[in-house]
Amino acid sequence: MLFYLDNWMSADPNGPHAEMIPPRIVRGPFGGRRVEPARVRQPKDGKNAPKGLNENYGRELMELHTLGVDGGYTQADVTEVARAFTGWSIDRPQTEGRFAFRPRMHDTGEKVVLGHGIPAGGGQDDGERVLAILTHHPATARFIATKLVRRFVADTPPPPLVQRVAATYLSTDGDVRAMLRTIVAAPEFVSAEAYRAKVKTPFEFVASAVRALGATVDAQGAFDLARASAEIGEPLYQAQPPTGYPDRAEAWVNSGALLARMNFALALARSRYPRVAVDPGSLVTGADPRSPDAVLDRLLAALVAGQASAETRAVLTGELTNPQITRLTAEDRGPASTDVATLAALVLGSPEFQRR
Repeated sequence: MLFYLDNWMSADPNGPHAEMIPPRIVRGPFGGRRVEPARVRQPKDGKNAPKGLNENYGRELMELHTLGVDGGYTQADVTEVARAFTGWSIDRPQTEGRFAFRPRMHDTGEKVVLGHGIPAGGGQDDGERVLAILTHHPATARFIATKLVRRFVADTPPPPLVQRVAATYLSTDGDVRAMLRTIVAAPEFVSAEAYRAKVKTPFEFVASAVRALGATVDAQGAFDLARASAEIGEPLYQAQPPTGYPDRAEAWVNSGALLARMNFALALARSRYPRVAVDPGSLVTGADPRSPDAVLDRLLAALVAGQASAETRAVLTGELTNPQITRLTAEDRGPASTDVATLAALVLGSPEFQRR
């Protein structure tokens, strides 16, 4: 983050970081002489010299990672936090990328952050004091609690549960395990409103489909599945914003995304990923393949725990006369031979399977 948000070059604009090379007389290419004017010495670990205070890191630290956008801070707080983090830099950012504190770039003046005074004369500890102020702030407790409740309960977090989880944060000094215990022990966690309220992300959909079909995967197959997740909309470890991928259904549910999920389900169930071995037939052992209804019942029990809605069951039942499912044409007079793979893919594409 120090690199991404340019804090590694943030410096006190009035400090001694701009080390000057004095004027000097140099020889020209043909024996003449000229005066080379004073200039700023470029740092060895980057192409650009510090240009002064950079507020990006300080702003995002409060907005994205601690207090939240409505956390009660002001522009003055942003500036003071940025001053506290001057000199927090990186040694050889393009190669090694190790943290380095550069005292010559640091603003040593007095600072006031969210009403807390930081005395003059500090160094790296100025930034550490800011971190302590932010992490112990009630707005941070509320912000982190909201994110956890949204992740594990519902896209719209129940306010009473958020308040209780925030209180746990403050009483345990931010113990995430204690916060999760508060969530899973809460009545909201097992309420009807929270049951299957969360839509799977593309990665969760891919992983759950593979598990539901009992697939075995080797290393190459894992790469194929990662590529499938990217094609559906979630390239692994490639979220562009520093907040990561969204945790709300609206980011993942649209007609194009659902079609991509259906195409993946068909490819997976029909064994089009050679290094991902699946056997949908094992899910319907004992069911008569000549009876599509019996096969569907087994698949619903295996893939969605038999909890398909009446609407979903009606749609799937309507597909049981499809020649692609029965493997029969209008001229065929023999018994059906149900295409288990295609029917399994349709179940994987159902609304019930799209939810956690």
